[in-house]
Amino acid sequence: MRNMSRRRPPLAHLLHLARALTVCLCVGTLLPLGGVTEASAADDTPVRLPVMPARLDADADCTSASAQRATTVPWEQRSLQLTRTWPFSDGSGVTVAVVDTGVSTTASALSGRVTAVGPAGRDCVGHGTFVAGLVAAATVDGVRFAGVAQRARILAVRGTDERGAATAQSVASGIAAATAAGADVITVSPALVRGSDGLTKAVEAALAKDVLVIAAAVPDPPARSSAQDEEPTPRDYWPAAQPGVLSVLDVDAQGKRPDDALLPVSADLAAPGDGVVGIGARGTGHYIGSGASFAAGYVAGAAALVRSSHPGLTGAETAARLTTSAYPDVVPRLDPFAAVTVVAPGNTARAAAPAPGAAVRLPDDDAALPVRRATLFAAAGAGLMLLVVWAALTLPRARTRRWRPAGSPGGDGRSGDGT
Repeated sequence: MRNMSRRRPPLAHLLHLARALTVCLCVGTLLPLGGVTEASAADDTPVRLPVMPARLDADADCTSASAQRATTVPWEQRSLQLTRTWPFSDGSGVTVAVVDTGVSTTASALSGRVTAVGPAGRDCVGHGTFVAGLVAAATVDGVRFAGVAQRARILAVRGTDERGAATAQSVASGIAAATAAGADVITVSPALVRGSDGLTKAVEAALAKDVLVIAAAVPDPPARSSAQDEEPTPRDYWPAAQPGVLSVLDVDAQGKRPDDALLPVSADLAAPGDGVVGIGARGTGHYIGSGASFAAGYVAGAAALVRSSHPGLTGAETAARLTTSAYPDVVPRLDPFAAVTVVAPGNTARAAAPAPGAAVRLPDDDAALPVRRATLFAAAGAGLMLLVVWAALTLPRARTRRWRPAGSPGGDGRSGDGT
Protein backbone atom coordinates (compact mmCIF):
# COMPACT_ATOMS: atom_id res chain seq x y z
CA MET A 1 0.00 0.00 0.00
CA ARG A 2 1.63 3.20 -1.11
CA ASN A 3 1.94 6.20 1.15
CA MET A 4 0.15 9.38 0.14
CA SER A 5 2.42 12.36 -0.48
CA ARG A 6 1.58 15.96 0.25
CA ARG A 7 1.10 16.62 -3.48
CA ARG A 8 -2.30 15.58 -4.76
CA PRO A 9 -2.19 12.96 -7.55
CA PRO A 10 -4.20 13.72 -10.70
CA LEU A 11 -7.25 11.71 -9.57
CA ALA A 12 -7.25 13.51 -6.25
CA HIS A 13 -7.27 16.83 -8.14
CA LEU A 14 -10.40 15.71 -9.99
CA LEU A 15 -12.08 14.52 -6.81
CA HIS A 16 -11.24 17.77 -5.05
CA LEU A 17 -12.73 19.76 -7.95
CA ALA A 18 -15.83 17.55 -8.01
CA ARG A 19 -16.37 18.08 -4.30
CA ALA A 20 -15.98 21.83 -4.65
CA LEU A 21 -18.52 21.94 -7.49
CA THR A 22 -20.87 19.68 -5.57
CA VAL A 23 -20.79 21.82 -2.47
CA CYS A 24 -21.42 24.96 -4.51
CA LEU A 25 -24.34 23.42 -6.39
CA CYS A 26 -25.89 21.67 -3.44
CA VAL A 27 -25.89 24.53 -0.97
CA GLY A 28 -29.13 24.54 0.94
CA THR A 29 -29.91 20.86 0.42
CA LEU A 30 -26.86 18.98 1.62
CA LEU A 31 -25.23 19.11 5.01
CA PRO A 32 -22.42 21.67 5.24
CA LEU A 33 -18.78 20.81 5.67
CA GLY A 34 -17.61 20.46 9.25
CA GLY A 35 -15.97 23.89 9.22
CA VAL A 36 -19.08 25.71 7.97
CA THR A 37 -20.89 26.71 11.14
CA GLU A 38 -22.79 29.69 12.33
CA ALA A 39 -20.67 32.44 13.89
CA SER A 40 -20.87 33.29 17.54
CA ALA A 41 -22.67 36.44 18.58
CA ALA A 42 -20.56 39.58 18.48
CA ASP A 43 -20.64 39.91 22.27
CA ASP A 44 -19.51 36.33 22.87
CA THR A 45 -15.90 36.05 23.98
CA PRO A 46 -13.88 32.82 23.96
CA VAL A 47 -13.67 30.98 27.26
CA ARG A 48 -10.33 29.53 28.22
CA LEU A 49 -10.94 25.90 29.18
CA PRO A 50 -8.49 23.51 30.86
CA VAL A 51 -7.20 20.63 28.75
CA MET A 52 -8.44 17.13 29.54
CA PRO A 53 -5.47 14.74 29.80
CA ALA A 54 -5.51 11.21 28.41
CA ARG A 55 -3.43 9.91 31.31
CA LEU A 56 -1.68 11.13 34.44
CA ASP A 57 1.87 10.79 35.71
CA ALA A 58 2.30 8.39 38.59
CA ASP A 59 2.77 11.19 41.13
CA ALA A 60 0.16 13.58 39.70
CA ASP A 61 -3.04 14.45 41.54
CA CYS A 62 -6.40 13.61 40.02
CA THR A 63 -7.63 16.11 37.44
CA SER A 64 -9.15 19.02 39.32
CA ALA A 65 -12.58 20.48 38.68
CA SER A 66 -12.82 23.12 35.97
CA ALA A 67 -13.98 26.56 37.05
CA GLN A 68 -14.96 27.50 33.48
CA ARG A 69 -18.07 26.76 31.44
CA ALA A 70 -18.62 26.84 27.72
CA THR A 71 -20.79 29.88 27.00
CA THR A 72 -21.94 29.13 23.45
CA VAL A 73 -22.88 26.03 21.49
CA PRO A 74 -19.60 24.20 20.70
CA TRP A 75 -18.60 24.05 17.04
CA GLU A 76 -18.89 20.27 17.00
CA GLN A 77 -22.58 20.33 17.98
CA ARG A 78 -23.32 22.79 15.19
CA SER A 79 -21.22 20.82 12.72
CA LEU A 80 -23.12 17.61 13.49
CA GLN A 81 -26.46 19.48 13.41
CA LEU A 82 -27.64 17.72 16.53
CA THR A 83 -30.63 20.02 17.03
CA ARG A 84 -32.05 18.67 13.76
CA THR A 85 -31.54 15.08 14.88
CA TRP A 86 -32.94 15.17 18.42
CA PRO A 87 -36.62 15.42 17.37
CA PHE A 88 -36.20 11.97 15.77
CA SER A 89 -34.20 10.13 18.43
CA ASP A 90 -32.75 10.67 21.90
CA GLY A 91 -30.99 7.35 22.56
CA SER A 92 -33.68 5.95 24.86
CA GLY A 93 -33.34 2.25 25.60
CA VAL A 94 -29.70 1.99 24.49
CA THR A 95 -26.72 1.31 26.75
CA VAL A 96 -23.32 2.60 25.67
CA ALA A 97 -20.27 1.19 27.42
CA VAL A 98 -17.28 3.51 27.72
CA VAL A 99 -14.06 1.49 28.01
CA ASP A 100 -11.71 4.13 29.38
CA THR A 101 -10.49 5.54 32.71
CA GLY A 102 -13.92 5.11 34.28
CA VAL A 103 -16.96 7.38 34.37
CA SER A 104 -17.89 9.38 37.43
CA THR A 105 -21.28 8.35 38.79
CA THR A 106 -21.60 11.83 40.33
CA ALA A 107 -21.23 13.79 37.07
CA SER A 108 -24.32 15.99 37.06
CA ALA A 109 -24.80 15.93 33.28
CA LEU A 110 -25.06 12.12 33.45
CA SER A 111 -27.04 11.97 36.68
CA GLY A 112 -28.97 8.75 37.17
CA ARG A 113 -27.79 7.18 33.90
CA VAL A 114 -24.38 5.73 34.80
CA THR A 115 -23.91 2.13 35.90
CA ALA A 116 -20.37 1.18 36.88
CA VAL A 117 -18.63 -2.17 36.63
CA GLY A 118 -16.45 -2.62 39.70
CA PRO A 119 -14.41 0.50 40.56
CA ALA A 120 -15.15 2.19 37.22
CA GLY A 121 -17.54 4.67 38.88
CA ARG A 122 -14.47 6.59 40.08
CA ASP A 123 -12.53 8.49 37.42
CA CYS A 124 -9.30 10.10 38.61
CA VAL A 125 -8.16 11.17 35.14
CA GLY A 126 -11.55 12.43 33.92
CA HIS A 127 -11.02 11.21 30.35
CA GLY A 128 -13.68 8.51 30.45
CA THR A 129 -16.21 10.94 31.93
CA PHE A 130 -15.40 13.41 29.15
CA VAL A 131 -16.06 10.72 26.51
CA ALA A 132 -19.27 9.64 28.25
CA GLY A 133 -20.41 13.27 28.20
CA LEU A 134 -19.92 13.45 24.44
CA VAL A 135 -22.06 10.34 24.15
CA ALA A 136 -24.91 11.24 26.46
CA ALA A 137 -24.55 14.41 28.57
CA ALA A 138 -27.78 16.30 29.21
CA THR A 139 -27.87 20.07 29.57
CA VAL A 140 -27.38 21.28 33.14
CA ASP A 141 -28.39 24.69 34.49
CA GLY A 142 -29.08 25.98 31.02
CA VAL A 143 -25.56 25.43 29.62
CA ARG A 144 -25.55 24.89 25.88
CA PHE A 145 -23.17 21.91 25.77
CA ALA A 146 -24.91 18.54 25.34
CA GLY A 147 -24.07 14.99 24.36
CA VAL A 148 -25.36 13.28 21.22
CA ALA A 149 -27.84 10.86 22.82
CA GLN A 150 -29.16 12.53 25.97
CA ARG A 151 -31.41 9.64 27.07
CA ALA A 152 -28.92 6.83 26.51
CA ARG A 153 -27.52 4.97 29.52
CA ILE A 154 -23.78 4.82 30.19
CA LEU A 155 -21.98 1.69 31.35
CA ALA A 156 -18.69 2.68 32.99
CA VAL A 157 -15.94 0.13 32.39
CA ARG A 158 -12.25 0.45 33.18
CA GLY A 159 -10.00 -0.27 30.21
CA THR A 160 -6.95 1.34 31.82
CA ASP A 161 -5.40 1.57 35.24
CA GLU A 162 -6.37 4.45 37.56
CA ARG A 163 -3.83 6.75 35.90
CA GLY A 164 -4.97 6.04 32.34
CA ALA A 165 -2.31 3.55 31.19
CA ALA A 166 -3.75 0.79 29.00
CA THR A 167 -2.57 -2.66 27.94
CA ALA A 168 -4.05 -5.24 25.60
CA GLN A 169 -5.12 -7.22 28.66
CA SER A 170 -6.82 -4.27 30.37
CA VAL A 171 -8.71 -3.32 27.21
CA ALA A 172 -9.73 -6.94 26.56
CA SER A 173 -11.02 -7.22 30.12
CA GLY A 174 -12.99 -3.99 29.68
CA ILE A 175 -14.62 -5.15 26.45
CA ALA A 176 -15.47 -8.53 27.98
CA ALA A 177 -17.01 -6.85 31.05
CA ALA A 178 -19.05 -4.49 28.87
CA THR A 179 -20.35 -7.39 26.80
CA ALA A 180 -21.28 -9.40 29.87
CA ALA A 181 -23.13 -6.39 31.35
CA GLY A 182 -25.37 -6.12 28.29
CA ALA A 183 -24.00 -3.10 26.40
CA ASP A 184 -25.54 -2.38 23.01
CA VAL A 185 -22.64 -0.17 21.91
CA ILE A 186 -19.05 -0.18 23.18
CA THR A 187 -16.68 2.71 22.57
CA VAL A 188 -13.02 1.91 23.24
CA SER A 189 -10.76 4.90 23.89
CA PRO A 190 -7.29 3.28 24.08
CA ALA A 191 -5.57 2.61 20.74
CA LEU A 192 -2.74 0.12 21.20
CA VAL A 193 0.36 -0.44 19.10
CA ARG A 194 -0.02 -4.19 19.62
CA GLY A 195 -3.05 -6.38 20.07
CA SER A 196 -3.26 -9.83 21.63
CA ASP A 197 -5.15 -13.08 21.28
CA GLY A 198 -7.19 -12.13 24.34
CA LEU A 199 -8.14 -8.78 22.85
CA THR A 200 -9.12 -10.40 19.55
CA LYS A 201 -11.31 -12.94 21.34
CA ALA A 202 -12.96 -10.24 23.48
CA VAL A 203 -13.93 -8.27 20.39
CA GLU A 204 -15.16 -11.38 18.58
CA ALA A 205 -17.30 -12.32 21.58
CA ALA A 206 -18.82 -8.83 21.64
CA LEU A 207 -19.61 -8.95 17.92
CA ALA A 208 -21.17 -12.40 18.37
CA LYS A 209 -23.54 -10.87 20.94
CA ASP A 210 -24.60 -8.21 18.39
CA VAL A 211 -22.69 -5.45 20.17
CA LEU A 212 -21.43 -2.59 18.00
CA VAL A 213 -17.77 -2.01 18.88
CA ILE A 214 -16.36 1.43 18.07
CA ALA A 215 -12.71 2.32 18.63
CA ALA A 216 -10.27 5.19 18.25
CA ALA A 217 -8.23 4.71 15.08
CA VAL A 218 -5.10 6.23 16.66
CA PRO A 219 -3.95 7.06 20.20
CA ASP A 220 -4.80 10.45 21.66
CA PRO A 221 -1.92 12.91 21.15
CA PRO A 222 0.73 13.35 23.84
CA ALA A 223 2.22 16.77 24.57
CA ARG A 224 3.39 18.20 21.26
CA SER A 225 7.09 18.91 20.68
CA SER A 226 8.47 21.58 18.35
CA ALA A 227 11.28 19.15 17.50
CA GLN A 228 8.79 16.61 16.13
CA ASP A 229 9.28 17.28 12.42
CA GLU A 230 9.11 13.81 10.85
CA GLU A 231 5.89 12.81 9.16
CA PRO A 232 4.28 9.91 11.05
CA THR A 233 4.16 6.55 9.30
CA PRO A 234 0.65 5.10 8.97
CA ARG A 235 0.16 1.93 10.99
CA ASP A 236 -2.54 -0.22 12.54
CA TYR A 237 -3.71 0.33 16.10
CA TRP A 238 -5.81 -2.08 18.15
CA PRO A 239 -8.62 -2.91 18.58
CA ALA A 240 -9.62 -0.43 15.83
CA ALA A 241 -7.81 -2.43 13.12
CA GLN A 242 -9.67 -5.64 13.94
CA PRO A 243 -12.35 -6.73 11.43
CA GLY A 244 -15.84 -5.84 12.57
CA VAL A 245 -14.74 -2.84 14.65
CA LEU A 246 -15.86 0.62 13.53
CA SER A 247 -12.63 2.63 13.39
CA VAL A 248 -12.91 6.40 13.97
CA LEU A 249 -10.48 9.23 13.22
CA ASP A 250 -10.59 12.76 14.65
CA VAL A 251 -10.88 16.01 12.68
CA ASP A 252 -11.05 19.67 13.63
CA ALA A 253 -13.59 22.37 12.74
CA GLN A 254 -12.20 22.55 9.18
CA GLY A 255 -12.27 18.79 8.70
CA LYS A 256 -8.46 18.60 8.94
CA ARG A 257 -5.78 17.18 11.22
CA PRO A 258 -2.37 18.52 12.26
CA ASP A 259 0.58 17.61 10.02
CA ASP A 260 2.26 15.57 12.76
CA ALA A 261 -0.88 13.74 13.94
CA LEU A 262 -0.61 9.97 14.16
CA LEU A 263 -2.07 8.13 11.16
CA PRO A 264 -3.88 4.80 10.84
CA VAL A 265 -3.57 2.62 7.76
CA SER A 266 -7.33 3.01 7.32
CA ALA A 267 -10.39 4.33 9.11
CA ASP A 268 -14.14 3.91 8.65
CA LEU A 269 -15.41 7.29 9.85
CA ALA A 270 -14.17 10.73 10.83
CA ALA A 271 -15.85 12.82 13.51
CA PRO A 272 -15.13 15.94 15.58
CA GLY A 273 -12.24 15.30 17.91
CA ASP A 274 -9.77 18.17 17.75
CA GLY A 275 -10.53 20.97 20.19
CA VAL A 276 -13.88 19.63 21.41
CA VAL A 277 -15.68 20.65 24.61
CA GLY A 278 -16.73 18.19 27.29
CA ILE A 279 -17.46 17.59 30.96
CA GLY A 280 -15.20 16.30 33.72
CA ALA A 281 -15.43 13.89 36.63
CA ARG A 282 -15.69 16.67 39.22
CA GLY A 283 -17.71 19.87 39.29
CA THR A 284 -19.91 21.31 36.56
CA GLY A 285 -17.24 23.08 34.52
CA HIS A 286 -16.02 22.17 31.04
CA TYR A 287 -12.73 21.06 29.48
CA ILE A 288 -11.30 20.96 26.00
CA GLY A 289 -9.75 17.86 24.49
CA SER A 290 -8.25 16.45 21.31
CA GLY A 291 -7.96 12.90 20.08
CA ALA A 292 -9.62 10.08 18.18
CA SER A 293 -11.11 8.74 21.42
CA PHE A 294 -13.37 11.80 21.53
CA ALA A 295 -14.36 11.32 17.89
CA ALA A 296 -15.23 7.70 18.75
CA GLY A 297 -17.44 9.04 21.55
CA TYR A 298 -19.40 11.12 19.07
CA VAL A 299 -19.85 8.11 16.79
CA ALA A 300 -20.98 6.01 19.77
CA GLY A 301 -23.59 8.65 20.58
CA ALA A 302 -24.80 8.59 16.98
CA ALA A 303 -24.94 4.79 17.11
CA ALA A 304 -27.16 5.08 20.19
CA LEU A 305 -29.51 7.37 18.29
CA VAL A 306 -29.70 4.89 15.41
CA ARG A 307 -30.22 1.82 17.60
CA SER A 308 -32.89 3.70 19.57
CA SER A 309 -34.85 4.86 16.53
CA HIS A 310 -34.30 1.63 14.55
CA PRO A 311 -34.31 -1.14 17.19
CA GLY A 312 -34.56 -3.87 14.58
CA LEU A 313 -31.10 -3.16 13.20
CA THR A 314 -28.20 -5.40 14.12
CA GLY A 315 -24.91 -3.96 15.27
CA ALA A 316 -23.38 -4.56 11.84
CA GLU A 317 -26.37 -2.92 10.14
CA THR A 318 -26.05 0.05 12.47
CA ALA A 319 -22.39 0.42 11.52
CA ALA A 320 -23.28 0.20 7.84
CA ARG A 321 -25.95 2.87 8.28
CA LEU A 322 -23.46 5.20 9.96
CA THR A 323 -20.86 4.79 7.22
CA THR A 324 -23.12 4.85 4.17
CA SER A 325 -25.01 7.92 5.37
CA ALA A 326 -21.82 9.81 6.23
CA TYR A 327 -20.71 12.91 4.36
CA PRO A 328 -18.52 11.71 1.45
CA ASP A 329 -14.82 12.27 1.96
CA VAL A 330 -11.69 10.13 1.74
CA VAL A 331 -12.63 9.12 5.26
CA PRO A 332 -16.43 9.69 5.38
CA ARG A 333 -17.55 12.20 8.00
CA LEU A 334 -20.22 11.38 10.55
CA ASP A 335 -23.73 12.68 9.85
CA PRO A 336 -26.07 11.72 12.72
CA PHE A 337 -29.14 13.32 11.13
CA ALA A 338 -28.77 11.29 7.93
CA ALA A 339 -27.96 8.12 9.87
CA VAL A 340 -31.21 8.40 11.83
CA THR A 341 -33.53 9.66 9.09
CA VAL A 342 -32.29 8.13 5.82
CA VAL A 343 -34.71 5.73 4.14
CA ALA A 344 -33.06 2.33 3.83
CA PRO A 345 -33.05 0.52 0.46
CA GLY A 346 -36.24 -1.45 -0.03
CA ASN A 347 -38.22 0.73 2.36
CA THR A 348 -41.22 2.15 0.55
CA ALA A 349 -41.71 4.95 3.06
CA ARG A 350 -41.03 8.42 1.75
CA ALA A 351 -40.73 11.79 3.39
CA ALA A 352 -43.82 13.95 3.01
CA ALA A 353 -43.60 16.40 0.12
CA PRO A 354 -43.84 20.11 0.91
CA ALA A 355 -47.29 21.59 0.58
CA PRO A 356 -47.89 23.62 -2.61
CA GLY A 357 -46.43 27.07 -2.18
CA ALA A 358 -44.55 26.14 1.00
CA ALA A 359 -41.19 27.80 1.47
CA VAL A 360 -38.13 25.62 1.06
CA ARG A 361 -35.80 26.09 3.99
CA LEU A 362 -32.10 25.70 4.51
CA PRO A 363 -31.51 22.59 6.62
CA ASP A 364 -29.00 24.27 8.94
CA ASP A 365 -30.83 27.56 9.37
CA ASP A 366 -32.24 27.80 12.89
CA ALA A 367 -34.43 30.71 11.84
CA ALA A 368 -35.71 28.71 8.83
CA LEU A 369 -35.49 31.59 6.40
CA PRO A 370 -37.15 30.92 3.01
CA VAL A 371 -35.03 30.65 -0.13
CA ARG A 372 -35.85 30.55 -3.85
CA ARG A 373 -37.16 27.09 -4.63
CA ALA A 374 -36.54 26.97 -8.37
CA THR A 375 -32.86 27.82 -8.05
CA LEU A 376 -32.42 25.49 -5.10
CA PHE A 377 -34.00 22.48 -6.79
CA ALA A 378 -32.06 22.98 -10.03
CA ALA A 379 -28.80 23.25 -8.11
CA ALA A 380 -29.66 20.24 -5.98
CA GLY A 381 -30.27 18.04 -9.02
CA ALA A 382 -26.99 18.90 -10.69
CA GLY A 383 -25.11 18.76 -7.43
CA LEU A 384 -26.53 15.38 -6.49
CA MET A 385 -25.38 13.89 -9.80
CA LEU A 386 -21.87 15.17 -9.18
CA LEU A 387 -21.97 13.91 -5.62
CA VAL A 388 -22.97 10.40 -6.68
CA VAL A 389 -20.16 10.23 -9.24
CA TRP A 390 -17.63 11.62 -6.80
CA ALA A 391 -18.73 9.33 -3.97
CA ALA A 392 -18.55 6.30 -6.25
CA LEU A 393 -14.92 7.11 -6.94
CA THR A 394 -13.99 8.08 -3.41
CA LEU A 395 -15.73 5.74 -0.98
CA PRO A 396 -14.25 2.46 -2.29
CA ARG A 397 -10.82 4.05 -1.77
CA ALA A 398 -11.46 5.15 1.80
CA ARG A 399 -10.20 1.97 3.41
CA THR A 400 -7.38 1.32 0.92
CA ARG A 401 -5.67 4.72 1.02
CA ARG A 402 -3.41 6.05 3.71
CA TRP A 403 -5.29 9.23 4.23
CA ARG A 404 -3.48 12.44 4.98
CA PRO A 405 -5.49 15.68 4.93
CA ALA A 406 -3.93 19.03 4.39
CA GLY A 407 -2.43 20.71 7.43
CA SER A 408 -4.55 23.28 9.20
CA PRO A 409 -3.18 26.77 8.50
CA GLY A 410 -2.46 28.94 11.47
CA GLY A 411 -2.92 26.37 14.22
CA ASP A 412 -3.33 22.77 15.29
CA GLY A 413 -6.83 22.75 16.77
CA ARG A 414 -5.55 21.93 20.25
CA SER A 415 -5.51 25.31 21.95
CA GLY A 416 -7.29 25.81 25.22
CA ASP A 417 -9.86 28.16 23.73
CA GLY A 418 -13.34 26.67 23.75
CA THR A 419 -16.70 28.10 22.96
